[in-house]
Amino acid sequence: MELRVTESSENELSIEIAGEDHTFMNVLKGTLLEHDDVTAATYDVNPEQSGGQTEPILTLKTVSGADPIDTLEDAAGDVRDKAISFRETFEAAA
Repeated sequence: MELRVTESSENELSIEIAGEDHTFMNVLKGTLLEHDDVTAATYDVNPEQSGGQTEPILTLKTVSGADPIDTLEDAAGDVRDKAISFRETFEAAA
């Protein structure tokens, strides 16, 4: 996975997440939307509608005062925690 910030401002962040597909992007977007500081989270992987871009670009908007990079870091931690919880539950059930 490679990350490249394509746009950044006080309350908005667009970041290219190379090597990922809809599976990961949907989980990350959904987790971001669970955060109260997030006003919008979306991603685009459609090269025809995005000028030939082929890697997904995540766009995140936050409320005033909430740093989008910190919010993304928090959401990534939440994704990790959910994956660990799922693995532990699955192993216990097996």
